[in-house]
Amino acid sequence: MTEQYITRLKYEDKEIILIATAHVSKESAELVKRVILEERPDSVCIELDKDRYQSMENPEAWEKTDLVKVIKEKKVGYLIANLILGSYQKKIAKKLNVTVGGEMKQGIESAREVGAALVLADRSIQTTFLRIWRKLSFWEKMKLFAGLLFSMDDDTDITEEDLQNLLQQDMLEAVAAEVRSEFPQIGEILIGERDQFLAAKIRNAPGKKVVAVLGGAHVPGVKEEIYKTRDIESISTVPPAGKFSKLAGWIIPAAILILIAYAFLADVQTGLQQLSTWVLWTGSLAAIFTALSWGHPLSILTSFVAAPFTTLNPVLACGWITGLVEATIKKPTVQDVQNVSQDIYSVKGVYQNRLLRTLLIIVMANLGASLGTFIAGADIIKQLF
Repeated sequence: MTEQYITRLKYEDKEIILIATAHVSKESAELVKRVILEERPDSVCIELDKDRYQSMENPEAWEKTDLVKVIKEKKVGYLIANLILGSYQKKIAKKLNVTVGGEMKQGIESAREVGAALVLADRSIQTTFLRIWRKLSFWEKMKLFAGLLFSMDDDTDITEEDLQNLLQQDMLEAVAAEVRSEFPQIGEILIGERDQFLAAKIRNAPGKKVVAVLGGAHVPGVKEEIYKTRDIESISTVPPAGKFSKLAGWIIPAAILILIAYAFLADVQTGLQQLSTWVLWTGSLAAIFTALSWGHPLSILTSFVAAPFTTLNPVLACGWITGLVEATIKKPTVQDVQNVSQDIYSVKGVYQNRLLRTLLIIVMANLGASLGTFIAGADIIKQLF
């Protein structure tokens, strides 16, 4: 029955063998080993990018995650998405008593065993996330994260039928399955674009015999894309924000500043009242949301002070500054990092885990500041007009 997961193609003078796998299937790893040892290809392509490959080769490096550096580099969203996806994989793997990414590890080991060139065939996961991120509005981003979290019920049993379904899905797609219907733009970036990228890498792999280890969802698309010429460069980068998007980010802050300035010109007392309205609403809500996340008192104070300024500057975010303070005061431990996959499934676990709590504080502080912006703006307009 394993032959149904093997697709053989001819491209010019190359023989290409696609192996459809499930990322948490022991049978998939065994199939990968058997095919590579029997076929002895010139190249083995695996569905990993450089970062995920390095994480797989050096799993202990994850324990040294520098959260402060992550916040400064503005990669919090990327980290949160990786935590959700990684925890979901580990949950399924634990129920099935298998190793996460076992088929990719097997591909790497077998490629070395037969002396084949190893090709990292997937697009950077960060590029994929950022391309999706650019397509979603703020509220869509919040809905997506909420949907991903609530779709992962820890009590759900994984049956043999579920495992067979995983063979037909990419893990990224499986996690987002319940929310993709609300975000059709995600599908093309998550699956379609990566099919094109994977096909180009496989097509250009060295040698005349190539074995490609892929998530089951990619095989039909890659099978078609192998014979097509695409502009891979256009889907390998994150397009800059459009002029309208950049302008829109400054419209609300500019409008608020103009209204406050107008109030001062009309009457100093009115201007002070409007300014205090802005400070109290943005600062208080950011501080309250930080407190609800069990932030340190200094983090709560930081969010109160930072919110009135960061909400007027699209380049900054209250959550980043608050998160930096929290991560500095209560630096996540190695144990916190190791427990992420278990703690992420419960409210108690999130609050007790310093890494997860800091990420929660970042999101909540930003949410509070954003709500304060709209409420304060409406209040200022109401008072003036």
